[in-house]
Amino acid sequence: MRTALLPALALVLLACEGGDGDDAATGGTMVVTTAAPAGSLLPPLVDDSQGKQVTDQIFDHLAEIGTEINTVGDDGFMPRLARSWAWASDSLSIAFYLDPAARWHDGVPVRAEDVRFSHQLYTDPAVASPIAGVIANIDSISVRDSLTAVVWFARRTPEQFFEVAYQIHILPRHLLENVPRTELATSEFARNPVGSGRFRFVRWDPGATIEIVADTANYRGRAKLDRVIWSVAPDPMAAVTKLLAGDADFFEALRRESIPEIEQNPSLRALRYTQLAYTYLGFNNRRPLFANRELRRAIVMGVDRELIVRSVFDSLTRTAIGPVSRALSTADTNIAQIPHDTAAAKAALDSLGWRDANRDGIRERGGRPLRFSVMVPSSSSPRIRMAVMMQEQLRRIGVDMQVDQIEPSTMSARLNSRDFDAAFGAWSLDPSPGGARQTFHSSSAARGGLNYFGYRSPTFDAFVDSAIAEMDPARSRALFRRAYDTIVQDAPVMFVYEFQGLAGVHRRLDITGMRPDAWWADIADWTIAPDQRIARDRIGLRTAPE
Repeated sequence: MRTALLPALALVLLACEGGDGDDAATGGTMVVTTAAPAGSLLPPLVDDSQGKQVTDQIFDHLAEIGTEINTVGDDGFMPRLARSWAWASDSLSIAFYLDPAARWHDGVPVRAEDVRFSHQLYTDPAVASPIAGVIANIDSISVRDSLTAVVWFARRTPEQFFEVAYQIHILPRHLLENVPRTELATSEFARNPVGSGRFRFVRWDPGATIEIVADTANYRGRAKLDRVIWSVAPDPMAAVTKLLAGDADFFEALRRESIPEIEQNPSLRALRYTQLAYTYLGFNNRRPLFANRELRRAIVMGVDRELIVRSVFDSLTRTAIGPVSRALSTADTNIAQIPHDTAAAKAALDSLGWRDANRDGIRERGGRPLRFSVMVPSSSSPRIRMAVMMQEQLRRIGVDMQVDQIEPSTMSARLNSRDFDAAFGAWSLDPSPGGARQTFHSSSAARGGLNYFGYRSPTFDAFVDSAIAEMDPARSRALFRRAYDTIVQDAPVMFVYEFQGLAGVHRRLDITGMRPDAWWADIADWTIAPDQRIARDRIGLRTAPE
């Protein structure tokens, strides 16, 4: 029924572009172009940036982190579905009082049972949410009355409020309680999500477009834009072409070579912003080749990361230092690195028995060449260029790294199934240093977890667990530092570069805030001046001025 109504709905939207009539503060369509599609729009299963951008508009948290992205206690957090909250005297529970005006997009009131149900869904092993390990300290959620949900914690930690408020989107129990947990990913709801956010879902053409529109009766007030469309381009250059042609308004990942064209276009501007993200070349530690710590270290020593990052980005970004970003002010980032040392790398490989006996330039051991393949997303030209440079550097020490350009959704599927030798991926970080637990803790190594590489270190686990539980900020910071030192020296992955956000933006957009952890957090408050609005067709292409 929903699909049958979409063409008529789209015609209404096009005819009524401008939303609430003459209100100059609202109206207009923004098109975001991206070179990678969303994999899921079901919050417990979202594991990519594009899916997160959309679901953060459709679904609400109990409270929203503030612009200072503080993660300790509740300072700076702003009401969302919960209009207020109260801590127990022992800090082992928090009562959240829901806004009685909050409604799901189908008109049903949001209730405390939805909060309890959402926690149960996120933590059900049958769902296999990558968030489950992050919220393990939440013992349970009880319902005091229809508008009061009480969150109970196993222990006091500095970030227990952050864990529940930041990590869990609240989901509608009445629409999901009868869906078998093992079938959630392919359910009707996963294709047509219903939330309580300031935007409501309209349509999703997988691999092509996602469209959301302002929820005009939203309990927090309607979004100022009428609608937002994510339009997938085949690659970053095609995304820039859409921007230059006027068929898109925003592209988050502008590269150095595109800046001159943007600057020469009077309708566009390049906008720098802080971003909590880094890239890595990860080794599948489950494979016998990469189970050896000294081999992984030798490969890292054979790569000149500084030279590669500078060659591709010049001064636009920096070499990564670990599972943390320098932009995260609460983290100790003075981490010792494995140095680039070709001679030491060769010596290490010699000591491990890898020799070039047949003098073809590639080392062998037991008749097997020192060869592996690395998946690189076809949507990322910088990573492709870097991988080729790494390939040449590693060949100098006798390692044959084959570069396989993989379509992003295929790469994601292979990461989830652990079907790869190595992968050149990227992580968008939580504003907490504890996010490293989600991606590298042993508890996240099982299928469904985000520890794709099978890294298991009792030492790393102990430092991270202790740091998360430590109430003293200085001691917590020191423990995280020791965890970072451990993983960098173990080299389950090679940390390559940190993202420095550079967006291509149409000047008609008035942007209100771009949070470092999520530039899209405040899209609902972005505006377009009435005389700058453009009527667009259903696929987001410009048609004519309004």
